[in-house]
Amino acid sequence: MPRKIRAVAFDIIETVFSIESLRPGLAPLGLPPTALDTWFAGSLRDAFALAATNEFAPFRKVMGDALADLLQRHNLPVMENRIAAFLDGMKDLDAQPDAYHAFSLLAQSDLPVVAVSNGAAVATQHLLDHASLAPLVGRVISVDEVGFSKPRREVYAHVATSLGLREDEICLVAAHAWDIHGARAAGLHGAFVSRGQPYPATMRAPSIIGDELLDTVEAVLAL
Repeated sequence: MPRKIRAVAFDIIETVFSIESLRPGLAPLGLPPTALDTWFAGSLRDAFALAATNEFAPFRKVMGDALADLLQRHNLPVMENRIAAFLDGMKDLDAQPDAYHAFSLLAQSDLPVVAVSNGAAVATQHLLDHASLAPLVGRVISVDEVGFSKPRREVYAHVATSLGLREDEICLVAAHAWDIHGARAAGLHGAFVSRGQPYPATMRAPSIIGDELLDTVEAVLAL
């Protein structure tokens, strides 16, 4: 029998922090606003490809290379300083409007909150500090500690080991179906923040589906 949930892990980028503030930064590069979604999807694709072949690169490097590739596909100049300036915008992402309330509910229920990101720990900590979420987060775990990107099983196993818990005592909250799928395959509970998006039938089903962060966390507490 699965044990009671004793910790809640959150994916960070897009789940807790929106990337929308990056969209205007594409214009100086010559890219249309719609390129943001293409770029981020390409970054994830390349991180997944590395993970699938037992290789790894820091996510900022992966994102930079994906942006350079996108610029070349649009016949635009690849200027490292402009790419770096765009990526620096990742430091100032806005938290989802219900993030603080959701984290606070868990703190009030004495459930430890963990941040688990494909990004660097320093960058994740900066985001949490900037959004006043850091006091509500007990631990920041980066895939850099493992040498593989999510959704590799090793990442989720590392979270459990770091917390001294079994996998089935942890629930991952994420707005990415691939992340929920990886967590479920590793034995964790998975709470999918749908924001109006369907969950793919081909992937391992989440334990919970919510519309936004807050109602998803409320469902986790009910579970």
